[in-house]
Amino acid sequence: MHVDVMTQPGPWDEVQRLATAVEGAGFSGMVMIETNRPPWLSVAAAHQAAPTLDLATGIAVAFPRSPMVTAQTAWELAELTRGRFRLGLGSQVRAHVERRYGVAFQPPVARLRDYVLAVKASWAAFREDAPLQHEGPFYRHTLLPTMGRPRRHDHEDLTVDIAAVGPAMVKAAGEVADGIHVHPFHSLQYLRSRLLPALEAGTAAAGRSVADVDLIVPVFAAPGDSPEERGPLVERARAQIAFYGSTKNYAYQFDDLGFEGTSARLNERLKAGDLAGMAELITDDMLEHYAVVCRWDELAGELATRYSDLAHRVVMYTAAEDVVRRPDNVARWGEVARAVRAA
Repeated sequence: MHVDVMTQPGPWDEVQRLATAVEGAGFSGMVMIETNRPPWLSVAAAHQAAPTLDLATGIAVAFPRSPMVTAQTAWELAELTRGRFRLGLGSQVRAHVERRYGVAFQPPVARLRDYVLAVKASWAAFREDAPLQHEGPFYRHTLLPTMGRPRRHDHEDLTVDIAAVGPAMVKAAGEVADGIHVHPFHSLQYLRSRLLPALEAGTAAAGRSVADVDLIVPVFAAPGDSPEERGPLVERARAQIAFYGSTKNYAYQFDDLGFEGTSARLNERLKAGDLAGMAELITDDMLEHYAVVCRWDELAGELATRYSDLAHRVVMYTAAEDVVRRPDNVARWGEVARAVRAA
């Protein structure tokens, strides 16, 4: 099981300092999330500073970009990183797609499924496996003259992963994707009772196996040898779990574990602007399900126990910001990453 660090794109010097530290500590890779910057240049910057890291977008927002443009960008990054790049795509939420990016969103599952197939058709045409001929319900690509085809290289076996939470999107991932970016707000109950059955349905429908789809799992980890040391990461986890949990569509994450009504209460406080009050609703009992809170010397074992039979990669959600705040901690995070990889 690989261990990665999640971070945001940023100025090249900052990205490269973090990449160098992460690589030196012994992590497998870095996952770039798209927030207020596109991820592509930061992926390139990270590779220049840390050429042995695996790099991924986790995720890049799909719908505002043509599948052809995305396929070309990923093709170029695969060449640059010598095959160490994974393309991760997601639908984002409707308000951002329609009101920030100004493009169509509905229906997100069918649209993203078609998008992935269009990207894969583009890659097949780049490899000259087949003429470009994708005519789906949302995307149509049928022209690729020689002058428009990217040059061939030695790392053409690209992968595309998608962010999936609900059963319909997970099933679509099982049909067409190479991996799933699991939502950071998850419990083992969700993974085993909701995600895996939907994934099995999707892979079976496509004549595939669950083993054909990698699970890439972000984890709220809050290690420390004392409550005081763990405190900042614990509070960060509470705040982020509260924010994600306020989404009404995720209410079942609480309800399945007996925390009924939590999502509605979080949403009420969110509307009132009471962010501190939201975090207070995330109890220690909840943290046991949604985060890993432990001593440093326990973290590798906890990660292996929870995820070794489920995940291809685990992604430390808060490690990057912890390292920026406490640079000396990169060595301790690295010890955990190396121990998990060796297990």
